[in-house]
Amino acid sequence: MTTTDPDEPMTTPEAVSKAQVAKAGPRALARQRRRRSAARFWHRYGTHRAGLFGLAALGLFALIALTAPLTVGSGVQSVTDAPGRPMESPSAEFPLGTDQFGRSLLGLVVWGSRVSLLVGLLAAVLSVAIGALIGITAGHFRGWYATVMMRITDWFLVMPTLVLAIALATVMSRSLGTIILAIGVTTWPTTARLVRAQTLAVESRPYIERAKALGGGHWHVMSRHVLPNVMPLVLAQTTLIISSAILAEATLAFLGLGDPTVVSWGGLLQDAREAGAVSAGKWWYLVPPGIAIAVVALAFTLCGRAVESVLNPRLGVAR
Repeated sequence: MTTTDPDEPMTTPEAVSKAQVAKAGPRALARQRRRRSAARFWHRYGTHRAGLFGLAALGLFALIALTAPLTVGSGVQSVTDAPGRPMESPSAEFPLGTDQFGRSLLGLVVWGSRVSLLVGLLAAVLSVAIGALIGITAGHFRGWYATVMMRITDWFLVMPTLVLAIALATVMSRSLGTIILAIGVTTWPTTARLVRAQTLAVESRPYIERAKALGGGHWHVMSRHVLPNVMPLVLAQTTLIISSAILAEATLAFLGLGDPTVVSWGGLLQDAREAGAVSAGKWWYLVPPGIAIAVVALAFTLCGRAVESVLNPRLGVAR
């Protein structure tokens, strides 16, 4: 039978918790909370079969794009050293056939994944950054600033996005930077509307009033309180916009507004149209890049829906 020393202080859960805080420090505890949150996120994401399929497809395409310099090499773009005959049908040497210059379509599709994915990612990041900035500031400051910003947003919403992107790509130099800028500055209004609505909901909570009463300025409230609460929405919106950005890049390249010196999936479709592959029945020239665009866009959409469902279970997205 054990006895308790009356002089020894009793250990309670509250005392243990305070001791852990004092020993680990607030930063270490914050890192632990972030790790637990990430673990919960991946556990919930793993229950979405469609999201897992989309993530696996994106991982495969990312691996293909990253290893393209080793697997096919940059020489696959050359039109002077083409190894095959123009528009040759699929064979053992050329599994997807050749293009109008005799280049391997398999190598071109693999190399084009680098450009299409890069443009889609950068354009989506630019679009979401603009939308989040306008949405947070319009929801925080309100007044005449919010009125002006929302009227500009409404104007962009009612204007056809593709028409605006074509107009920008036409008046600017034909380059990847132009394509990224054209897509990014024309697809942000939806994000701005969603982020502003979420910002208004966050700003109405009591702890925002307490933060302001304790001397928190505009930047403190927006960066420390509003931004962390709207980040899940921004993340989900980014994954959804990437697929639209990839389709927009393919459309602009198909219309001949992309960089002609760069191989992309949309550029391959444009080359096939110019070479008369449609009328000649050369299906192997059209199908591979078209399927690649469709699969990547679908994969990003599935991932976006899964992320949106995990971060906001009330949406009830089907698993």
